[in-house]
Amino acid sequence: MTADLVADAASLKALCDRVRSAERVGLDTEFHSERTYAPKLMVVQLSFDDGAVIVDPLAIPDLSPLMEALDETLIVGHALSSDLRIFAHRFGHVPKHVFDCQVAASFLGYGMQISLADLVHDLRNIRLAKTQTVSDWSIRPFSAAQIDYLVDDVVHLLPMQHQLEERLTTAGRLSWAHEESDALTDPSKYERDERRLYLRIPGAMKMNRRELGVLFELGKMRDRMASDRDVPPKYILPDDVLGGLATLRPKREEQLAQLRRLEAGARRSLGSAILEAVAAGEAIPDEDLPQRVPRPLGNARETIASLLAVLVGEIAAANQVPTGLLAPRATLERVARELPQGIDALRAVLDLSEWRTALIAEPIYRLLSGQDALRIEGYMDGDPKIRSLT
Repeated sequence: MTADLVADAASLKALCDRVRSAERVGLDTEFHSERTYAPKLMVVQLSFDDGAVIVDPLAIPDLSPLMEALDETLIVGHALSSDLRIFAHRFGHVPKHVFDCQVAASFLGYGMQISLADLVHDLRNIRLAKTQTVSDWSIRPFSAAQIDYLVDDVVHLLPMQHQLEERLTTAGRLSWAHEESDALTDPSKYERDERRLYLRIPGAMKMNRRELGVLFELGKMRDRMASDRDVPPKYILPDDVLGGLATLRPKREEQLAQLRRLEAGARRSLGSAILEAVAAGEAIPDEDLPQRVPRPLGNARETIASLLAVLVGEIAAANQVPTGLLAPRATLERVARELPQGIDALRAVLDLSEWRTALIAEPIYRLLSGQDALRIEGYMDGDPKIRSLT
């Protein structure tokens, strides 16, 4: 299938009108993220019931009219969170109505990470030629192979949505898929979490609260510089150097030489900013310091969390949904840590969506309270399964 190319203001306006009048629109993007602070949008592909369109963001720097138009229709995509994150970062906005085919497929036994190519093959009996996966999308004009690839990524989305919704309706899970897709439109989902700037730094789990305060300020400083220079944060300071600085807590520039991984050039260019960040961390009032990373649960509660994971896995298998989609391990560890008393307290600790809570809250509480037990059946027959027994 051929595609129209939108590369100027007039064709963009016509496209926006077409989007507004459409009941639904397929969407995909191509981006580069290896050398920039945030992914750089290179291509936007749209599909309609009667054709496809390729939008060139390099030729049209201001795509805000398209973002506004997308609010007025249903956006159908596959693994949409990566596309929506780019929109949130670049435009401060995400479309209001979406349907994610990957999310929908996860409720039909396909797993959480099924690829577009595999889903298209299963639902449409068509094999996509994924020959341009590592293509350089900054080069213009697009080759014929690139255009075919871009079109293939969106042209099957609308027919697949129809097929998936039919199957979900039969399975009684259409509302589940819509609920999960709706969650993707929450702008806060794509906000940068400042805690992530330091919690994943090597050594953070062993740091005291003051060191974490210093690490927090160093992380903010690094992130700010990376954003200003549009480079990955690790290009400013590697993670291990950041962790070393938080432990060293230098007060003077000559102390920076104690870190062998902090080269002389970096000490000269970043020294003042590093010392200012360290001083800011030292000045945080004790009551406002970051909390320490939770310690391991300990043997008994780790065992409880593992048993809950087994139970959730059994429930997931029985309902043909991925275990990770049903309840993340961190949620089960929180239950084991807090030991909520009563089903209502458990629901509050789980803090999950309605459909998830309906599936797992009661079985989890019955296991925790000793009303149910887990047993392996079929082991001697070579077909072991976990069963929950009252």
